[in-house]
Amino acid sequence: MLRDQIKTETVAAMKAGNKERTAALRLIAAKVKDRDIELRTKESAGDDDALVIDVLQKMAKQRRESIQMYEDGGRTELAEQEKAELAVIEEFLPKQMSEEETKAVIEAIKGELGAEGMKDMGRVMGELKKRHATVLDMGRASGWVKEALS
Repeated sequence: MLRDQIKTETVAAMKAGNKERTAALRLIAAKVKDRDIELRTKESAGDDDALVIDVLQKMAKQRRESIQMYEDGGRTELAEQEKAELAVIEEFLPKQMSEEETKAVIEAIKGELGAEGMKDMGRVMGELKKRHATVLDMGRASGWVKEALS
């Protein structure tokens, strides 16, 4: 399980004395724990790895946005710190689908659903998320879906 792998990597980083990696791994564990607490009131948590991947994807997105803002603001030292955290986060994410693979999947779903225009975007995005959420950047996929439906 992904959760166990994160714990194992945290211990290894602590033993190696790698403070930056340890801090990033602890941050990941804290976010996953926050999500666990959030879901306690809900009925079923579902697949544990899917939950951890969802948390990791949100963290990666936040890091990418922060990197962009720091670089635009000339704060390269903060951007480098965010890049280091992003690298650790991405180690635990499944390999993302390429642009070509994503566009092919979008076309297949579009064909299956009989989607023809922008009014069908919600249906296409819903099906795409249901099938491939763990291996797709849904923000980028949204643009490609718009492009395919226009």
